[in-house]
Amino acid sequence: MIHTKSYHSTYIPFQDRSLLLEGPITRETLSNYGFHEGLESFRPAEKQKEALLEIAELPEGRINVVVDNQVVVGYVTFLYPDPMERWSEGNMENLLELGAIEIASPYRGAAAGKNLIKLSMLDQAMEDYIIITTEYYWHWDLKGSGLDVWEYRKVMEKMMGNGGLEWFATDDPEISSHPANCLMARIGSRVDQESVQQFDLLRFHNRFMY
Repeated sequence: MIHTKSYHSTYIPFQDRSLLLEGPITRETLSNYGFHEGLESFRPAEKQKEALLEIAELPEGRINVVVDNQVVVGYVTFLYPDPMERWSEGNMENLLELGAIEIASPYRGAAAGKNLIKLSMLDQAMEDYIIITTEYYWHWDLKGSGLDVWEYRKVMEKMMGNGGLEWFATDDPEISSHPANCLMARIGSRVDQESVQQFDLLRFHNRFMY
């Protein structure tokens, strides 16, 4: 499968200035940007930037970012699922995972997350993919947000919904381990029925739950 990437950009207001939303960006572009120290939900900010640089080099890898004065203050990644996850078992070339989305805390009132998801889906190539995201409550910034798990889940569902992702049932053990966890997905308009059926088989290993 040829992974085409069509660049898009837009601006959103923030305080007395505008934030640039753009992507998918190249490794070179990302390497020339600073990286906000608050982007540390998954690993220290410096290590997270290194991880994003590696994703940007992958044929299927997509990095879309929020930039304030040449500093990345938010990002979302799309890439093939981790080989250790069930979502990679079918070796589906047209299934991508929204691997991570993070906005530095000083910028969370700017609706940057939802606008970044919207920007990601402007690329017509996304219609060739099934896009999934697995939401686990232990990844959520409950302390920083002041929200409980159910309030945070609603926020995540609404944000992902801006990109057309919807809730999908699954018997995946990790997702099933807590009722706030969930699988969300967007099936592109050009995805064939065979791929949809293959995705259904990935969602349910126990056929009696299908």
